[in-house]
Amino acid sequence: MTEADGATWTAMVAAAQDHSRPAVRFGDLTWSGRELLGRAGGAADWLDTLGLEPGAPVPALVATSADALALVIGGAGAGHPLAPLGVRMTAYEIAAVVGNIPGRVLLAQPEFAGLGGQVAGLSGRRLHVVPELDDSMRALTARPDELAAVLHTSGTTGLPKPVTLTQHRLAARARVNGRLCDLGPDGFYGGSAPFHHIAGLGNIAVALAAGALVTGLPRFTVAGWSLLRDLGTTHTSMVPAMLETLLTAGEARHERLRVLQYGGAPVRPGTLRRTYEAMPGVRMLNMFGQTEGSPISVLTPEDHREAVSGRTELLRSVGRPAPGVELRVDGAGPDGVGEIHARAAHFFRIDAEGWLHSGDLGRVAEDGYLYLLGRRGDMIIRGGENVHPLEVETVLAAHPGVADAAVVGVPDERLGQTVVAFVVPADPDVPPDPAGLRKHTRARLSGFKVPVRWWFVPDLPRNANGKVLRRRLREPYAGGTSA
Repeated sequence: MTEADGATWTAMVAAAQDHSRPAVRFGDLTWSGRELLGRAGGAADWLDTLGLEPGAPVPALVATSADALALVIGGAGAGHPLAPLGVRMTAYEIAAVVGNIPGRVLLAQPEFAGLGGQVAGLSGRRLHVVPELDDSMRALTARPDELAAVLHTSGTTGLPKPVTLTQHRLAARARVNGRLCDLGPDGFYGGSAPFHHIAGLGNIAVALAAGALVTGLPRFTVAGWSLLRDLGTTHTSMVPAMLETLLTAGEARHERLRVLQYGGAPVRPGTLRRTYEAMPGVRMLNMFGQTEGSPISVLTPEDHREAVSGRTELLRSVGRPAPGVELRVDGAGPDGVGEIHARAAHFFRIDAEGWLHSGDLGRVAEDGYLYLLGRRGDMIIRGGENVHPLEVETVLAAHPGVADAAVVGVPDERLGQTVVAFVVPADPDVPPDPAGLRKHTRARLSGFKVPVRWWFVPDLPRNANGKVLRRRLREPYAGGTSA
């Protein structure tokens, strides 16, 4: 297939899945590529009966499954783009998101019919439970400027915001990510990110367009990882905390895994070494991006091999610009820190000149590697000095006694704000010594960036997508102890 043939994501999927090989596998259910396209046609036929406004997003309570994939493909090719919603959110949270989507219909898979009924009642929607999908020979087509799907941001600072995935931009993303991950018809992708997330549907969309076999899990567990291993998956994605869990449990081995894509946090040098021991042939990629556009930059497999050979500082970066990405640091001060702006054909939310305003602060080193320092709204101003929480958290995460950490600014009469750390100990019974944490941090950062108080807590508050909710980290912290 030429790039012209793949001007839309729907065209890419239709061409890549026109075969009799297995295309999706969930439990005992396996569909070939043509069976998947047939069910997608059936999904399109069913969606046509619901009185939907052409081109308008269709909110749906669905989880990673064969039917969910058929609905997404069918909806994208019939002018009814799906907008998957987070099924782990409360009915009130979901209803608030649905309220910003035009239309009167809400879809739900049978297992979410109860939740769907609550959301429908709160939002004034008409609920339709997804039936068993028929097979249809319907041809699925779309124009490049039409919507393929709608995802929502994580909502860490407020209500999740819709991000529209147009056909031609999703096709561009599928080409970029497919090449970076070396994902093709001989690949088998399986992950555990929520379906409504860019790491969920976003990665599955890439695999479908590459003609790879697809499976998935509703959530991450050690047992679920063992299932992916036993199935023989070749590609997966996760966050470093999941990898740490697998290594601790002694279950990280995976003989057939070729590519492990991760994001959301840096991986520790020790974790990387242990991963290579458990999976000697695996290629590691750190993809930096967001729902609005991804990848922005990539820490390549070659970078990871360099890091494990001695250049461990590379692991604190998110690599260099991804193929086709133009990157700039907007409003950089004397320290070179500013907001990361990027421009590429595979970004979804852009300004009139094509730039994605990431909201992430960072700097580009002389060798071209990008180092993140946190979200623009998270910055702490201590006595006129800027402290970026992510920079401090990255240093803390490298301490062997720290399983997780978050840093926030708290009011201070003299300095305006001071830095406070919330630490999840690696061993809850033996938390790290605060003096040792201070020494560890001070050896790597300027003194004004070192936390003045340390709160040891059992876990950090996170949203349904796993992002830390900093606004919930307040002193005193119930159940925690400080030093």
